[in-house]
Amino acid sequence: MQSPLAKKAERNKHSDGNGLVETDIVKTMSSQSAFDGQPAYLVELTNQAGMHVTLMDIGATWLSCRLPLASGELREVLLGMGTMDDFMRQTSYMGVTVGRYANRIANGSFSIDNKKYRVSTNQAGNCLHGGAAGLDKVRWNIVEQSQQHVVFSTVSSDGDQGFPGELTVSVTYSLTEQHGVTISYEATTTRATPCNLTNHAYFNLAGAATGTRCHQHRVKIAASQYLPTTDKGIPLGELADVEGSSFDFRDGKVLANDWMADQQQRMAKGYDHSFLFPAERETYLPVAEVISPDNKVRLNVITNKPAMQLYTGNWLAGTPKREGGEYRDFAGLALETQFLPDSPNHPEWPQPACILRPKETYQYFTTYQFEC
Repeated sequence: MQSPLAKKAERNKHSDGNGLVETDIVKTMSSQSAFDGQPAYLVELTNQAGMHVTLMDIGATWLSCRLPLASGELREVLLGMGTMDDFMRQTSYMGVTVGRYANRIANGSFSIDNKKYRVSTNQAGNCLHGGAAGLDKVRWNIVEQSQQHVVFSTVSSDGDQGFPGELTVSVTYSLTEQHGVTISYEATTTRATPCNLTNHAYFNLAGAATGTRCHQHRVKIAASQYLPTTDKGIPLGELADVEGSSFDFRDGKVLANDWMADQQQRMAKGYDHSFLFPAERETYLPVAEVISPDNKVRLNVITNKPAMQLYTGNWLAGTPKREGGEYRDFAGLALETQFLPDSPNHPEWPQPACILRPKETYQYFTTYQFEC
């Protein structure tokens, strides 16, 4: 059953360089059954300026983000799929809410209060984004919605994917009149457990259907440290200064400028690393900025999370695309605000504790603020 907001959703229009391709994403995404035999439930948020944000209960997923440009173009800036079949077979976590623990936990193993836990391993012997059946692979409940916000919720049972405690989670998407998309996360638990939630949207500010790669985007990140990793994305253990490296984005630069300039990038086939923000900072100020190659779209990232993973879509090839066909590597970039990867095994890192305990509330937000 579709919501009233979903039923009135307009047809998306995408320019692919060879004319317009029209896809009614609400219709196509809900015309096929999801994993539980029922169609997805979609919601479209709109503001008075004509920005459209489409969301789905499967994975509490951000499916589409269309910006009204001054030229009159309605530009889709989010990579995504157009059918449920494609969504269920993609492995790129496109637009989903990931957890319980975003990013990697080495060997799927950690200890809390001297008790060792082993959780689901689903990438090179490590736990990635919550394991084989994380929060991205469940149907969330829609508990509240309006024209400009929607609240998703779910309960992850004690022992789900090996994680301790019953985790109750809510994710709220809000759209402002100033073209800001705020994602707010709340969670509580019955037992001490790692909790690290994020959204895995891929952005291409030049237009998701243009076929351009992300290399010509200009990126700025307000971080003086990043986390070097192995070729499997597991932290080597020590934070490193960005000074003098290809990971220095403090003044902003085009991604292509230092592309594959060092061993850390070459092992990852691009950027797939976390940046740690200063502990003493004003959380209303942007921690990252991305500008489209044509300078028509600017994206500022504002968050109270301690770190952000920059991922340049290094392994997107073969992922189904909304307009038909498949994405190429580097078709978009992800800006995943989160705790540092493998934090349950590194309590010494200078960030808040990633272990959520009973009577505490996990409460974080990220705003993706667009200017166009």
